[in-house]
Amino acid sequence: MPVEKAYKNLDFLTGRDARTIRMLSEYLEPQSRFKRYHVTDTVVFFGSARATPLEEARERASRAKGDAAAEQAQRDLKLAGFYEDARRLAYLLTEWSKGLETASKRFIVCSGGGPGIMEAANRGASEAAGISIGLGISLPVEATSNPYITRELGFEFHYFFTRKFWFVYLAKALVVFPGGFGTMDELFELLTLLQTRKIGKALPIVLYGKEFWNEVIDFDALVRWGTVSREDVELCRLASTPEEAFEYLRGELTRLYLEPPASDAKP
Repeated sequence: MPVEKAYKNLDFLTGRDARTIRMLSEYLEPQSRFKRYHVTDTVVFFGSARATPLEEARERASRAKGDAAAEQAQRDLKLAGFYEDARRLAYLLTEWSKGLETASKRFIVCSGGGPGIMEAANRGASEAAGISIGLGISLPVEATSNPYITRELGFEFHYFFTRKFWFVYLAKALVVFPGGFGTMDELFELLTLLQTRKIGKALPIVLYGKEFWNEVIDFDALVRWGTVSREDVELCRLASTPEEAFEYLRGELTRLYLEPPASDAKP
């Protein structure tokens, strides 16, 4: 009877003793695939998985009966507006990046791979005939893969921390749409890494939806209480239209990553 090789033993590989191997796999396999498809950097979209396309939200609103249902329908319509804005912004970024004269694929739209704002970002990139990335996570109660991700660049992670690593490692900019606990977790972890200089690169961050962010997070209160500095708050830029966010991101990405350093400029 032949003896089974350790790397083919699924009972071992999925067991507790092989956890480190699984962690390394979630680092090495994406690294290999990104290299194969010449992906060097990304623009990451975060936001609510509960947002739906506008036409879907309007259809539900037309069927809403009763005060509670009508109130929910109005919230859904607001989130649907953000879905459409994320879709438009991803389209603009992808169309621009495709026109860059670079050897590698630059500023590829990347999302968490799921529904809502994530789907909108991948959808907008697809509508611009570009590629996009989905860094999905296995969850017991939520779909984690939308149909607009480029097939070769769809990933499914088990560990949140390895997924977060790949969000950050390739990112050259971040756009954060209205969202819940997951979105806040991702945003504040990134802000902490920037504040503590664990991220050494420049990373422009757009908080999309001024009305939402001004209501949900009182950054000025954090400054007044002395728990953060004014410079920390200035790590983020507010925007409320796709065009406003795109112009800011295009300018920052060009200045930081496409123009030669001042020291290299010819006299």
